[in-house]
Amino acid sequence: MRLRNVTGSREAIAKSRFVIQEPQKRKNSWRELFGNSNPLQIEIGMGKGRFIMDMARLHPEINYIGIEKYSSVLIRGIQKMEKEELPNLYFIRMDAEEITDVFGQGEVNKIYLNFSDPWPKDRHAKRRLPSREFLNRYRIILSEEGNLEFKTDNQELFAFALEELEPAGWHPDQVTYDLHHDAEMMEGNIMTEYEERFSSLGNPICKYIISAIKSGESKES
Repeated sequence: MRLRNVTGSREAIAKSRFVIQEPQKRKNSWRELFGNSNPLQIEIGMGKGRFIMDMARLHPEINYIGIEKYSSVLIRGIQKMEKEELPNLYFIRMDAEEITDVFGQGEVNKIYLNFSDPWPKDRHAKRRLPSREFLNRYRIILSEEGNLEFKTDNQELFAFALEELEPAGWHPDQVTYDLHHDAEMMEGNIMTEYEERFSSLGNPICKYIISAIKSGESKES
């Protein structure tokens, strides 16, 4: 998907107090930034920030980091924060491949992937955020009891994501192919911009919640 460039977005991001400019220097010390010992949750590919801002607003007892690669998208989240500052939320502009350079081992309690780029060509499979390559990175930064939530309307991407779990050493805790008709998994659901748009068109939303298999734990457990 080609994104329209927003003039001045990189400059605005570089000056914003809501964006961490050198996140690698915060590795293993994110709670010091927030000034508390609350759990840390991150969204990778936060888009315009609706989901992560709603979560931060609803859960002041949790610290949040929204990660976005594209300046032209992240700037929209910054503009929202300028209108409503949330003390438990910061943004990072970075590529998700650098995630282990920014967060230390077990430093994150939950990861959200929402409507990630499907990278439909086979040769780009390693770039898909629910791929085994990324799952290997996520398990490093997740706490022992941490988990990952993934939502998409792309059936092929969801099938791929499920196939990647076992080779990467993860197991599904909950899976649905129609989130909005699954009462249990819909409880407390926060919608993203894409989710609202696609579900209004009648597209079923797929979701899984997964956790990494711990050392000594069987894959069948």
